[in-house]
Amino acid sequence: MLYDLFQRHAAGHVSVLNLFHYITFRAGAACLTALVLSLMLGNPLIARLRRIQRGGQPIRALGPERHIVEKAGTPTMGGVLILVSLLGSTLLWADLTNGFVWAVMTITLAFGAVGFADDYLKLSRRNTDGVSMRMRLGCEFAVSLLGGIWIESLMPPDLANHLAFPFVKDLLLPLGYAFPVFAMITITGFGNAVNFTDGLDGLAIVPVTIAALVFALISYLVGNHIFADYLQLHAVPGTGELGIFCSALVGAGLGFLWFNAPPAAVFMGDTGSLALGGALGAVAVSVKHELVLCIVGGLFVIETLSVIIQVFWYKRTGRRVFLMAPLHHHFEKKGWPESKIVIRFWIVSIVLGLCGLATLKLR
Repeated sequence: MLYDLFQRHAAGHVSVLNLFHYITFRAGAACLTALVLSLMLGNPLIARLRRIQRGGQPIRALGPERHIVEKAGTPTMGGVLILVSLLGSTLLWADLTNGFVWAVMTITLAFGAVGFADDYLKLSRRNTDGVSMRMRLGCEFAVSLLGGIWIESLMPPDLANHLAFPFVKDLLLPLGYAFPVFAMITITGFGNAVNFTDGLDGLAIVPVTIAALVFALISYLVGNHIFADYLQLHAVPGTGELGIFCSALVGAGLGFLWFNAPPAAVFMGDTGSLALGGALGAVAVSVKHELVLCIVGGLFVIETLSVIIQVFWYKRTGRRVFLMAPLHHHFEKKGWPESKIVIRFWIVSIVLGLCGLATLKLR
């Protein structure tokens, strides 16, 4: 919005407005705007959620026992705060003629809507049974498949349906008509991976923020053919604007963390976790760094694998590999304090983020 207003109509007349031409300036402004919006809207929204929800988020009876006591009454759907701050800031600072921006925002909002419906049913029924798994996955697959086709249509023909590999500069695997399916699996997979990870105060939002920060840089580099050529990356014109979206996600994440820090005043709920995971997946598909997302978001991958392994092994043998899945609950059952689990998982996320950045140069 501001880009269109100033860049097209005033930049040539007022020199300071030339700043709006630079993605780096608008990315920084988007981050700060999203942070300020989160901090301004947080308390009124949380107060309203408390009035509407009364008993707060239903706590799973089979979960760690202390959650029933310590987390009872905490409102959920805090993802609304993240989405309002993220999308509002992006609309304000991004180039709204850019197709990638609209594709990623649409996927994010759609995943958030699925999560909102899930949260709403849990609250209205006062149990942990929301939207059925079949219905939920069906909606997610449909959104991400259409999103994958949309993103593919925005790419250069020589990249549109190919898979790029980290550490290898020239290898592109042609997927043909299977590319939208691969995009669907990536976006839906990460949507649910973040959802699995969101189980402790502050546990999911910091790794999401770290991943968004990494992909803000990747988007900027991939969208700039000079930097892309120098680093031997596959340039995707137009994806630099996604750096603004990712920067807004960083600001929105930090703002939400202000209220989600232990003890949390609000949970993001499926509204937030599905939207954030879908957003990361959509950005990764757009910039041809899907496999790098598996490194940067490795914590989400590990948490998801712990659930898959637990379910598979229990059905085969009747025994459990972990005391409880996802993995963070295993450490809770072992007696680790919540703060220790969360901070150590943050450290793992930082290390994985640095490893993801290393793929930009190690080729």
